[in-house]
Amino acid sequence: MNIFKKTLYFLLQMQEKAIKKRLYKHLKASSTNSTSKTIISHGTTITIKAETEKNIELVKKNVSDIVNSCNNNPEKLLAFVESKGTKVYKIENADKLLALIKEEEGFITPLEGLEALYINVITGAGISLKSNPMFIMRNGEIDPYYMDHQFYKWYSLNMGLPGFDFLSQKLFKIYLNSENTEFSNLNLDELVGLKEAIARDSEATSFAIKLAKTKEGSKNVINKIKNDGRANI
Repeated sequence: MNIFKKTLYFLLQMQEKAIKKRLYKHLKASSTNSTSKTIISHGTTITIKAETEKNIELVKKNVSDIVNSCNNNPEKLLAFVESKGTKVYKIENADKLLALIKEEEGFITPLEGLEALYINVITGAGISLKSNPMFIMRNGEIDPYYMDHQFYKWYSLNMGLPGFDFLSQKLFKIYLNSENTEFSNLNLDELVGLKEAIARDSEATSFAIKLAKTKEGSKNVINKIKNDGRANI
């Protein structure tokens, strides 16, 4: 076999591998995360998530108990967070610094790449392309209902609920900030991850709104939670 034929066969083999990889990406029949499994068969989607549902109920109960025991005091909730090993950073102009990487004050999920490097540098956490979960906010008064929302998401991550991995959260931020984003090219794992990230944020928002509704003047707080997303209200 001459060198031309060898080269041709090699290129054909590489092309076949690339095609198979693309087919697997778009036609993958199942996706598994920490507590659930999604299966696609003959046009039907089945999601098995008994453990996820069980953990969601545990999160609701436990967060409610913790918030009540702390008298819905943001500083006490942050102290609880720190007692469980999650760093809390109070940084001047935190809102502006975080905006540079499209993050908001409060709970910061694990990051990767340049975003992680940036967050590690501004917090003094070291030089790494991966970051741990953390809270970052300015000094000053923190609205309790905003804190409830952020605390709920932190607790959900610690309970092992899915949707907090870097890619799922990245897709979620795109989903939040882009009205006409096309998601048809996502593979099954990415779609399921995005769905889980949306669900976790929705659960946290519902929890905070439920608490806020019991208090006078909660309407403004609800609007802030849903539309603004700032720690200091």
